Amino acid sequence: MLRYSPDGSLGLITLSLPLVATFATDVGAYFIGRTLGRTKLAPTVSPNKTVEGLLGGLASAFLALFVYTWLIQGAFPFGRGELLAFSVLLSFAAQLGDLTESMLKRYAGVKDSGHFLPGHGGLLDRLDSLIFSVPLTYYLLEIFT
Repeated sequence: MLRYSPDGSLGLITLSLPLVATFATDVGAYFIGRTLGRTKLAPTVSPNKTVEGLLGGLASAFLALFVYTWLIQGAFPFGRGELLAFSVLLSFAAQLGDLTESMLKRYAGVKDSGHFLPGHGGLLDRLDSLIFSVPLTYYLLEIFT
């Protein structure tokens, strides 16, 4: 639905917004969490996730979207304040998707969701952050455009 939005004006660029924000969140959360992480975020669900990683993911999402929308003029139809709110919401949604998938795996008693990528878990382990961020992008753009 993002690719073929009703106005059809942005297409793939619109679809790329949650991808950029989500992947930046994952990378930022991982590196900041590994480097500075001390405070456990949800130890019973995902023991390696930290509050510092969450904050690093939020900052990374904003920075990545800021640079991306600057490079591709018109990729985001709002100002910087809205971009900040958009990136924070997408980053939270991405991290919520990751935690949700971790919770479901714990409930099922499995470590990885599959063997598609050896050493990295299954395909769902790589894409779990998009579960909430992509639909949220669609609804945010529908509401505010």
